[in-house]
Order: sequence, then C-alpha cells, then structure tokens
Amino acid sequence: MAAGPNPNPNAGGADQGAAAKSATKDLKKKKDEKKDEDLSDEDLALKQQLELYVERVQDSDPGVQRLALESMRQEIRTATSSMTSVPKPLKFLRPHYGTLKAFFETVAESDVKKYLADILSVLAMTMSAEGEQESLKYRLLGSEGDIGSWGHEYVRNLAGEITEEYAKRQHNDDLPMDDIMELVQQIVAFHMKHNAEPEAVDLLMEVEDLDLLVDNVDSTNYKRTCLYLTSASSYLPGPDDIVAIDIAYTIYLKFEDWTSALRIALFLDNIQYVKQVYTLCDDLLQKKQFSFILAQHGLVLELDDEMVADDNDREALQDIINNVKLSEGYLTLARDVEVMEPKSPEDIYKAHLIDGRASASATLDSARQNLAATFVNAFVNAGFGQDKLMTISSESSSGSSTGNWLFKNKEHGKASAAASLGMIMLWDVDSGLAQIDKYLHIADNHIVAGALLGVGIVNCGIKNDCDPALAILNDFVTKDDPTMRIGAIMGLGIAYAGSQKEELKLRLSALISDSSTPLDVLVFSAITLGLVYVGSCCEEVAQLIIIAIMERNETELNDPLIRFLPLALGLLYLGKQESVEPTAEVSKTFNEKIKKYCDITLLSLAYAGTGNVLKVQKLLGHCAQHLEKALIAMAEELGLDMAIRSLEHLLQYGEQNIRRVVPLALGLLCISNPKVNVMDTLSRLSHDSDGEVSMAAIISLGLIGAGTNNARISGMLRNLSSYYYKEAGHLFCVRIAQGLVHLGKGLLTLSPYHSDRFLLSPTRLAGLVTVLHACLDMKSTILAKHHYMLYFLVLAMQPRMLMTVDESLKPLSVPVRVGQAVDVVGQAGRPKTITGFQTHSTPVLLAAGERAELATEKYIPLSPVLEGFVILKENPDYREEN
Repeated sequence: MAAGPNPNPNAGGADQGAAAKSATKDLKKKKDEKKDEDLSDEDLALKQQLELYVERVQDSDPGVQRLALESMRQEIRTATSSMTSVPKPLKFLRPHYGTLKAFFETVAESDVKKYLADILSVLAMTMSAEGEQESLKYRLLGSEGDIGSWGHEYVRNLAGEITEEYAKRQHNDDLPMDDIMELVQQIVAFHMKHNAEPEAVDLLMEVEDLDLLVDNVDSTNYKRTCLYLTSASSYLPGPDDIVAIDIAYTIYLKFEDWTSALRIALFLDNIQYVKQVYTLCDDLLQKKQFSFILAQHGLVLELDDEMVADDNDREALQDIINNVKLSEGYLTLARDVEVMEPKSPEDIYKAHLIDGRASASATLDSARQNLAATFVNAFVNAGFGQDKLMTISSESSSGSSTGNWLFKNKEHGKASAAASLGMIMLWDVDSGLAQIDKYLHIADNHIVAGALLGVGIVNCGIKNDCDPALAILNDFVTKDDPTMRIGAIMGLGIAYAGSQKEELKLRLSALISDSSTPLDVLVFSAITLGLVYVGSCCEEVAQLIIIAIMERNETELNDPLIRFLPLALGLLYLGKQESVEPTAEVSKTFNEKIKKYCDITLLSLAYAGTGNVLKVQKLLGHCAQHLEKALIAMAEELGLDMAIRSLEHLLQYGEQNIRRVVPLALGLLCISNPKVNVMDTLSRLSHDSDGEVSMAAIISLGLIGAGTNNARISGMLRNLSSYYYKEAGHLFCVRIAQGLVHLGKGLLTLSPYHSDRFLLSPTRLAGLVTVLHACLDMKSTILAKHHYMLYFLVLAMQPRMLMTVDESLKPLSVPVRVGQAVDVVGQAGRPKTITGFQTHSTPVLLAAGERAELATEKYIPLSPVLEGFVILKENPDYREEN
C-alpha cells in the first residue's frame, strides 16, 4: 500500500516516521497498550504480511523464495514515492534487516540472491551504520535493474555512498573503479533525465570524471548544466575550476551555442578558444555579434583568413572589433535619452542649493578651482564632442575663448586642460585629432604635453589600421622636455592598452634601461608597458621593470612615484593567478623599503577578480595595504558582501595607514554601484579627522556613484563642498567626485565587469587600479602635479547601454524589460531571471545589477546576454497577432 494519510489520526505509529503530534498523544497509550494495537487495521495487515514474506524468503524452495521477494519488492516500490516520512514497508522491515543480512550470506549464487541483494540495498538506506556504505555494497552485488525505479531518495543516497567509497579506493591504488563508474554512469543519466543537473555535476566532480557530462546533456538541459558549472567554478580549488569551465565550453560547442562558448573562451582568457569559435561558426551575423563582444571586452584580435574567409567580411568584422562603431552608438543613445546639450561645471556643482558661506568661495577664480572645473567638464561631457569650455563653436569670436580657458590654468594645469579635449572627443578619432592638432604646434610645453595625452585618450579602446596615435606620439617620446615625454608616453599607454604592441616594447625598453632617464619619465614608461602588456605575463617586460626597481638608489626609493613600479610589474600578471609566483620570489630580494609593498601589489593584482578565497585570507593577514583585498573579492556578490564586512572591522581596529586605504577599497568593490550601506560608511569617513582618510572617502563616493547621477551622493557631495570650502585639497576631491558621479551625463560606467558580471575586462581594471594606486598618496600625486593620472580612468569608461541593431547594424528600437537580475543557478523549472522590471524601448541604460530581456517574440537576439550592442534577427516562426 502507498503511504497515504493515516486513516486513524489518534493511532499514528509511535515509531520515528510518525508525525510529532500523534506521537505525543500516543505516549500515554503506549504504556498501557501493546505496540501492535497502536496500528490501524491496514497497517497491522501489512506488517503481518511482510513478516510472512520474511519467513517465506528463508524457505528452502527457490520458487517460494522468488515469489516472496517479488511481493516484498512490489510493496517497497509502491511505497517509496513520498519521502516526507519513512515509508511503512521499510519501517516494518527494519527489525528483520539483520535476519535478512545473515540469510543472504548463506544463499548460493543465483537470481534469488541478486533479488535479495536489491532489497537489502534499499533497506540499508535507512538501516546501515554510518560510513559502512552497505547500500552500495548490496547494489553492486544485486541485479543490474533500472536504478531509478526505487525512487529519487535511493539514488541520492547511493550517490553519497559512491563519493565516500571513491575517496577510499583512491588511497588504495590496487582497487579497481570500473564497477563504481558504471553506477555513476547510470545515476548521472537518471539525474539528467529528471532535471537534477546540479546533482549530476556534483557527483561527477566528486569522482573526478566531468567528461561524462558531455555525452549526457541534451538540448533541453545543456544551458542549465553549463550555468551550474560556470557558477560552481568560483568555489572550486584549482585546477578543478578550469576543468569545470572547459567542460562547459565543450558542451556549448557541441550544441553550437557559439556566443556562450565565446564568453567562456574570454573568461579563460584563451585566445586559441576564441579563434576556434570564429573558425567553427560559419554564420556571418553571429560573427558580427562575437566581434561586438570582443570590442566590449577590449580584446585585441587580428582576424585571419581561417577565421573569416571572405576579405570584405573580414574587414567589416575587424572594424567592429576595433570598436569603430562605439562613438556612433553612444551618440545615438545620447540623442535618444535627450542629453546632447553640453553641461558646464556650474550645472554640476549646483552652488545655489548650498547656503551662503560656500557659494561665495565658489566664484573665486583660482587655478586649483579651474583645474577641478577642467576635470569635471571632461568627465561630464566625455564622448559628446561638445562642451562649454574647450570646444566652443566658431561663431563666438573665432575660437579665442577656447584659448582663454586653457590659459586660466597654471603650468601643468594647462596640460590637463588640453588633454580634456581628448576626453570630450572620446572615441571619435577623426574629428578628435582634427580638434587637438592645433595645440601640438604651440610653443608652450605643457599644452603640447596635454595635447599628446589627449591624442592617446581619443584613441582609447579604438584600434585603427594606420595607427594615428603611434604616428603622432612616437617622436615626442625622446624629446628633451620630461613633461612632453610623459604626455606622449601616457598617451601611448592609454591608446594601446592591452594591445601588446612590439614597437612600443622596443621604444620604451630603451628608455627604461637608459640610466640617464629621469625618474618620472621612467615610472610612466613602466606603467605604459604594464598597460600595453596587461595580463600577458610577458617575461621581457617583467625583467626590465625588475632591473629598474633594483637599480634605484636610496633617495629615489623615497620618491612617492616609486610605488608605481611594482604596480606596473603587477599589471603584467593581472588576473593570472599562479603565473606570478616566480616574479614574486624575485621581488623578495628588493630593497626593504619597497619589498613588502611590491609583494602585496603583485599578489593582489594576480588574483584580481578571481574571487580566490585563500588569497583573501592571506591578504587579511597582511592588512598593510588594503586596496588589494577588494580587487580579489570583486568577482562575486557573496564575496563582495563579505569583503565589505571585513573592511568595516579594519576601520575599527586597523592602524592609520590601513584606514586610509579602506575607503578606496570600498570604492573599488562597488564601482558604479551605489550600495546604500557603502554610501553611508563613506559618508561617515568623508568627515574623518584624518585628512587622507576623508579625501580617499570623497573620491570613493565619486567612484561608487560613477556615471549613475545618484541624487543622494550628489547631495552628500554638495554638502561636503560647503563643509570643506576653506580646504583647497578637499574641495578639489569633492569636485572630482562630482564630475565622476555625472560621468558622461549618466550614460557611462566605470565597472570593469560586463556580460552579466561574468567577464572582467583586464584593460578596464588596469585603468582603475592605476588611479587607485595614485590615490593612495594624494598629496604627492593627484593634488600635486600628477593630477593628469586621473585620465587613466578613461580606460574603464564604457557606455552602460543596451543597443539593439538589425542585421545591417542599423539601430532598431524594440521593447525590452529591464529589472534586477536574479540568480537562477540550479533552480528547478524555468524561473524568471529578472524581478521588478519595467518595459522600455531600446536603446536603454542598464544600472549595476540589472539585466534586460526582450519583451517581444518578433526577434531573436544573437547573444544570450543583452548588453552593449546586440544584433537581432527576425524570428521566422513569428506570427503577428490580429
């Protein structure tokens, strides 16, 4: 009988299986009446029936034995369906488990013995002692029947015992695994059939045979399986994590889900895989979509005829990878959101909203204020091609006013002002270079330096066959004036970040190894090489920088700029984990002053964004320079919350130099993602008694609100500007933060993650880290003459848009639902992936943690993740509803 509702509620069996309520009622009865009388009539009949079977099984006649086993089997099978309580037959057979086991040993090999083994295997599920694996033992002795017919719970229990047994056998090499693996094969097939992909994956991970998955997935469940594999990988120790992701890649290729395979290839940073996806896929539209993803990731890839056979197609695809379409798409978005009107710094400061005393100081025309205004203006109008300070149209007194703003800045201030033109013309190479060109021929070195940097900024993330940036900047690298040299070198670093360009290596190596090179030029050359070869583990460059560090004398080691050399070295290993070890060993031989800083910087950058738990603990142990831990924990939400919590503790108990770094670490963790708890902490720290802490907190308020136009942060910053109206340094930081919050009028983000927080773009992260290292010592970098280092942020800027285009890459407006992303890993059925959505028509802006999905069946997107540029193709099965 099935374990249905108990017909006599007051007489539920007082065994474990019974519900707790009836058990309490029964306690009184139990003493007076015998146990049997507690059972209802049906249960009693069943119990006697089973006891009879147990006797019959021990009969001498094989026919009787077989019949009894068959009937017992029927009883158990029909009862295993519900697992809320122990099924009745199992409960009544418990006392006889020992008897049956003993009898089993005496039976001769026969079908009967196998039948009995099957039943013992099921009984062992509830009966056997911990760690005995009896269920598995009898299963292996039994008949090879269908494993699923005994129910899910049985299969799960078996899987658990298999993992224990596997671990045991691994220690003894002489034990074969074949019999277990055969069972594993059956269990995996069963789980895959019954939508329990995570359980199948877990079992295979335990027995270290994930390859079995590839044959067991089908088109209905491969997406869920791969999603589980990729999410689980961040909790696996190496090299298992890479194995899991590799299997996901293989599965995606098997089902020709090319775009997902490409995302995995980028995640593994495996160029071979990227090329393989291009080569295997023969759909041109699909390849265009790949190219958009590569452009967003910042991967420099030269297509060859193997990947794309046709010359014209190859050129079109190469253009997309080179990001030529970015400016156009961004401006389309701006027009759609109606924010083309240029804004002036005053529109951002909103000084009229603050009470009297501060607004008076805001009107003063000091060089520091103008410098701040230059940056605010550059950040706010980034990429729009027009503003109110630098690019004033020709009718207003023929361009004299542009010159005016330049000359309202002092020396190196002029450099930042000229470079801000590059930021305003961001991504629009042709018209940008035309605008900047006139400044390259002025007799003022600072302006020329700024213009050179501007050339680099315009080309940021945009590749071009004729390499305009290299052509213009190359000659200035060896000029006499260090300011011009730095401008040119930094420009090259920004324009060619991640491109691993040989010419630059040769050019800058000569500078770094030349003993007459001034320290600042040397440091910027190293940073530029670090950016160009970011994450490449390039031995040559590493050697160069190591030697440069070793050759510095005592006075140079005290220079605040020296801290950028370890940073440059670290950038080479960004996110590359173990590859950093040999270099880290060498760094232990450095001068005492820089040894520890170098060690921690290398470690933190190598594990940046990997969510590597062990390394986080190691850094917590150091806690000397805290920026680092944040880098590693950026990877996933869970780690993020834990990191925020441990940073809170450091604030309470850490020493002064640790407290100075905590705000920056928080800023990095929640970049362009204004979480309320972080905002409150930073707001508290921005009034800290220690000047360094409060300045770092102010900059971080700008970072977490970068490009969000967040009203609450804007309010906080306005109040801070009146609070610090006499402190020039603090006020400068407030202004920079205000510029960041309104980055690109709210259309840009600084977050290095894209593709649903799955991929981390190394060039973007490199830009952020460089600026944050500069902020570790504001007084000697950002507040002194190296404020132009803030322009490294341009590497991380990316429109936070979803732009849908049709097959000829023209913008196409379709309705999409945008809402908070929900993590659906391992959930049953088809759960909703977003919650609390609103429907907009594209192009739309995506905030941190948001996800979009199409609200129409009319088109099919060519990418599983709707972000950046997404190509839509018409759905052939779509029928208009009348």
